[in-house]
Amino acid sequence: MKIKSTRFGELEVAEEQLFKFPHGIPGFPDEKNFVFIPIDGESPFSYLQSATEANLTFLLVEPFAFFQDYEFVLEDEVAQELDLSAENPPQVFLIATVKGKLADMTVNLLAPLVINGLSRTGQQIILDKSEYSISHKLFPEGLPEETRKGGT
Repeated sequence: MKIKSTRFGELEVAEEQLFKFPHGIPGFPDEKNFVFIPIDGESPFSYLQSATEANLTFLLVEPFAFFQDYEFVLEDEVAQELDLSAENPPQVFLIATVKGKLADMTVNLLAPLVINGLSRTGQQIILDKSEYSISHKLFPEGLPEETRKGGT
């Protein structure tokens, strides 16, 4: 399948890269089909590209690479809807925003994406924990040394 992206150009997408968000994503309720694009096998960053809207791409971050104590309780209703279990745990991602400098990148800790990697379905959930923010600095101490030197 081919999709168009303003960020990546035309992409040939394999079936296993397609993810469905039956409820859409808050702010984009009609966008239900996305392509998961890893940056590389070792990176905690990836992209989620809309399969229908070329201009809609989210930068995703694996939260536990940066916030080891990040936790929340997944409601039973969501776990059942996504068919998650102890044998099929969720994959969790945060949407990142870069406005200006990379060092000022923020992530949305309050509304993680919860994904069933086997069925390739997902949902963005809104947490009711008030200590989490929608714009938490990813690099509060500044960029890691290897990033500043041009590494990955």
